[in-house]
Amino acid sequence: MLLRIVSILFPLFAIVAVGFLVARRKKPDLTAANTLNMDVFTPALVFGVLAGKDFHLDQFLPLAAATLALIVSGGLIAWGIARLCKVQAKTLVPPIMFNNCGNLGLPLAVLAFGEKALPPAVVMFMISNLMHFSVGAWLLDHRTRLATLWKVPVVAATLLGLVVSLAGIAVWPPLLIAIKMIGDISIPLMLFALGVRLTDAHFGHWRIGLGGAVLRPVAGMAVAALLTLLIPMPPLQQGMLIVFGALPPAVLNFIFAERYQQEPEKVASIVLLGNVVALVFLPLALALTLES
Repeated sequence: MLLRIVSILFPLFAIVAVGFLVARRKKPDLTAANTLNMDVFTPALVFGVLAGKDFHLDQFLPLAAATLALIVSGGLIAWGIARLCKVQAKTLVPPIMFNNCGNLGLPLAVLAFGEKALPPAVVMFMISNLMHFSVGAWLLDHRTRLATLWKVPVVAATLLGLVVSLAGIAVWPPLLIAIKMIGDISIPLMLFALGVRLTDAHFGHWRIGLGGAVLRPVAGMAVAALLTLLIPMPPLQQGMLIVFGALPPAVLNFIFAERYQQEPEKVASIVLLGNVVALVFLPLALALTLES
């Protein structure tokens, strides 16, 4: 079991480590690459999965509901702890609500559970992103206009993919292959960019950083385990929900905090330490969910 867990996690952290080491030596500017990934490659990945002939939305409705409940529950728990510890809720709540289901979650799901796990992983990614760009942005700035949410490329690709799937529209196979090939660029680029981004973070606020880093997977796994008892789902989706709960905070939390000037240094510490602590909690989640 230990060897299996190491073989699953090693490719992920190896690519992150390469990104980190390259960034320390070369200082690459990935602004254009990250923009392309958010605007082109990741939307292509999402649309390719949702528009695929093997995707049936009705099979994933319980998982979508459980994912939504997990995200909201994480926010409520973080809000209560922020009030108790006299920490700004806008600083702590988003990193606990929104995890790294893109950079780590998508490749981890495929490596741990096989290609059959990609559609449910994309469903969880889809729910998390819709919530992050809507509720997450609103939490930081109540003036955020949710009516323009559809202009975000990932959200637009999600909506278009759902329309194609629900309407039973058959995308021309060569076109779908091309879209999926473009989408395949996104996952390794996400991991590499995560490594590069981690070089910018620091341990200046290690107390709140460590607290948030531990709270994110502990609360996530506990709530996920409870939801697997309350919401009927296939064993594969139950396992994926627990692993989803163990994922560290998303790097996007730091980007949002920087954009809205919501204590970005503290959020950066939570994200950085969260990805370090993931070396402990992701193996634990995999050990609980994988069959020996």
